[in-house]
Amino acid sequence: MSQDRTEDIAVALFGELFMTDQLARNRISKALPKGMELSQFSVLNHLARVQDERTPAQLARAFHVTRGAMTNTLSRLEWAGHIHIRPDWDDARRKFVAISPAGRAARDAAVQAVTPMIAEVVEALGQDRVRSVLPVLREMRARLEQEG
Repeated sequence: MSQDRTEDIAVALFGELFMTDQLARNRISKALPKGMELSQFSVLNHLARVQDERTPAQLARAFHVTRGAMTNTLSRLEWAGHIHIRPDWDDARRKFVAISPAGRAARDAAVQAVTPMIAEVVEALGQDRVRSVLPVLREMRARLEQEG
């Protein structure tokens, strides 16, 4: 395949990814429970999945955001009672973040709110087609994470 053709495909692919990302974020944000932002849902969902504490720095790295941005999100989640932040007893400079029971309930409510919309899209496209593209998207993410 020629270099020009590869570049054309790359530009088209990333254009579609960017637009899909924007549209998905907008639709999911609208479906989230009142007052919950997408960044907050993402952190709660991550903490619920890992079922363990994380430091703010670990969370910032996981989401590819600055520590300041993560601190802002964590402050809002703590204020809402959705997470607990405790000091590291071995290193007073570090903190640990855990999802609270209220946070788990808020995350579960958010998942219930967005799942029908996402499922509708998957159903319209066809489960087999969506399943077939997932490995490619996962590999793209992994490569971009390695290069980042």
